[in-house]
Amino acid sequence: MKKYVAVLGRQPLISVAELESLFKNVRKIAPELAEFEADERPDVRRLGGTLKIAEEVKLSDLWSDLPAEGKITLGVSDFSRGASAFMAQKEALRMKRNLVKMGRSVRVVANKTAVLSSATSIHNHLFSATKLEILKNGGRYYRVISVQDIEGYVERDRKRPARDAKVGMLPPKLAQILINLCGDLAKGSRLLDPFCGTGVVLQEAALMGYVPYGTDLSERMVQYSERNLEWLAKTAGMPNLAIDVAEGDAQHFQWTAPIDAVACEGYLGPPMSLPPAEIKLKQAKQECGAIVLGFLKNLAGQIREGTPVVMAVPAWLRPDGSYERLNLLDEISNLRYNVCSFKNLGQKDLLYHREGQVVAREIIVLRKK
Repeated sequence: MKKYVAVLGRQPLISVAELESLFKNVRKIAPELAEFEADERPDVRRLGGTLKIAEEVKLSDLWSDLPAEGKITLGVSDFSRGASAFMAQKEALRMKRNLVKMGRSVRVVANKTAVLSSATSIHNHLFSATKLEILKNGGRYYRVISVQDIEGYVERDRKRPARDAKVGMLPPKLAQILINLCGDLAKGSRLLDPFCGTGVVLQEAALMGYVPYGTDLSERMVQYSERNLEWLAKTAGMPNLAIDVAEGDAQHFQWTAPIDAVACEGYLGPPMSLPPAEIKLKQAKQECGAIVLGFLKNLAGQIREGTPVVMAVPAWLRPDGSYERLNLLDEISNLRYNVCSFKNLGQKDLLYHREGQVVAREIIVLRKK
């Protein structure tokens, strides 16, 4: 078992929940850093909430182990309390001086902020033998070993042949998080998305090595999912990808077995550009809540005990800046589900949204009783 450090994404507590679902002994060590243990080197490409992964190092040992030849490119990200771009650059220059004394030629990547962006890390390839990004947190140092593939997410999101902004755009990163919150599933597990829309969860499940299975109430969405999975099979070199998508109402549909896990985004209600009036909010809550409970009731009799069910449901911005939630956990528990808890966060922290977003997503993590 080896220790790693994750640089957390835009919503760090949700990122920590994702790590807790996959790895052991997860703990936050800074507002944007979490430490965890893993048996194998983690793959950042499958972690929607993690920007970078690093290993703890002793600087003197790191310098000694560098390749004997070649110019060193060095960047520093400082996560210490009160850190600034000036402090990070000062630390990088101190490291440079030590390396120059050892006879090495060094180029330092300039800091505009205390923490280098993922784009800067990728542009300078700061995760290779002679190109390094060092994370500093107080007196501890870590070497970055991998960085999230920004372009890969953009391509899967924007280059898919079938997209529909009117039904909402589930980000691929969030789709990965929903799947990972199901836990460390065995390769080849069959993952159901009963509200598959344009197939974002299905495509991410396929890329993770799972067997995607989708249904949707809309025939058009079923066709969109099929087209997007066909595109993924070609572009990702997956000629044997089974495309299994059907039309069906999640409150009544009979799915085919086996179902090893369920990850989905449910109906989020009508689009809204402003916080809704009380009457409109009440109507949206009733409609969305009925669909969630109807689906979970229908699903309960079709899955085995212990099957993970992860669902994003709507929450609505209020004029005071808070979010109104569906508050269905007690009713869900009565439908033969356990609501999963996390060590480093509570249910209130599982709210995925941009600043000022009117309809946010609350993530509910369940296990069949």
